[in-house]
Amino acid sequence: MLEPRPRKLLDQVRDAVRVKHYSYSTEKTYVYWIRRFIFHNKRHPNEMGTPEVTQFLTHLAMTEYVAATIQNQALNTIVFLYRVVVQQELVGIDAVRAKKSRYLPTVLTPDEVQQVISYLYGVYKLVGQLLLCVWATIK
Repeated sequence: MLEPRPRKLLDQVRDAVRVKHYSYSTEKTYVYWIRRFIFHNKRHPNEMGTPEVTQFLTHLAMTEYVAATIQNQALNTIVFLYRVVVQQELVGIDAVRAKKSRYLPTVLTPDEVQQVISYLYGVYKLVGQLLLCVWATIK
């Protein structure tokens, strides 16, 4: 009697994500990053370890200039892959870290908001004024 074939790696990842009741969007993201990791190194994760993970994360920061949050997302996905699916711990990941974003959200001053509302008319002006009133009461 033939033994059943082992499930493909990405199917194992999907199963592990579903067992942990993660969202579908998390599942898609994990599969995306694992594909990127495998394609970057062109080897199965069983044949790779900390050096390849470090190289991949450094590549993201230095070549693709990803934001720190994106690099962290990739790192967390790969750690999940090795810890839960491959059942192997990664020790000593020392990748070049992406720089944290220094962008601040653009926020209007109260005077600038009043000026914008002054250019509105009709229903749009009324809605703007109502939103301003609501904002002032919760502030």
